[in-house]
Amino acid sequence: MRAIPSRLSYLFLYLFAFCYYAQVTNQSPPNFTQHVSEQSKVTDRVSRRLIRIYQLYSRTSGKHVQVLPNKKINAMAEDGDAHAKLIVETDTFGSRVRIKGAETGLYICMNKKGKLIGKENGQGRDCIFTEIVLENNYTALRNARYDGWYMAFTRRGRPRRGSRTRQHQREVHFMKRLPRGQQPTHPGQHRPFDFIHYPFSQRTKRTRYSSQR
Repeated sequence: MRAIPSRLSYLFLYLFAFCYYAQVTNQSPPNFTQHVSEQSKVTDRVSRRLIRIYQLYSRTSGKHVQVLPNKKINAMAEDGDAHAKLIVETDTFGSRVRIKGAETGLYICMNKKGKLIGKENGQGRDCIFTEIVLENNYTALRNARYDGWYMAFTRRGRPRRGSRTRQHQREVHFMKRLPRGQQPTHPGQHRPFDFIHYPFSQRTKRTRYSSQR
């Protein structure tokens, strides 16, 4: 009679372990793609901001985007112009950035009418753009507040309203360029690869000889 409670307890533990295992295995794996997508939309206030300096070359106007002291934005600047030098700050760990003129300190923003304007305070979502690398290696800048609206310029370098823009249009295509005379931050990273020839060890010789047999 003493063995019956012991067997019941073992049976109970077995059923409990089986149910726990079934519950764990039935859980769906974490969706990392969804997690990255959600976190890319949230401002990162913890990590260190990455700051880059470059020019934006407009595919349509053939000139560079500039931020003027009168808060106007256009793509009429020549290569090396002081107002064409842009400071790009990361907003999230993804590809969302804030862009401001190095000369004026004004951020490139988009109002509710889709017009590009310069603002002293660039903390709003209307001053955040998502960098999208296209198949033709150009970059498109989509506004974070107005989904589907892009930074764009006409052939004359005038800003185009965001509501009239699409990703496939030439007006929204840009190329990042360093300011004239400025060298890369880490020139050593742009050197060609150095191939180092190591002498054969005894083990390498045996492996190479056996593969040739």
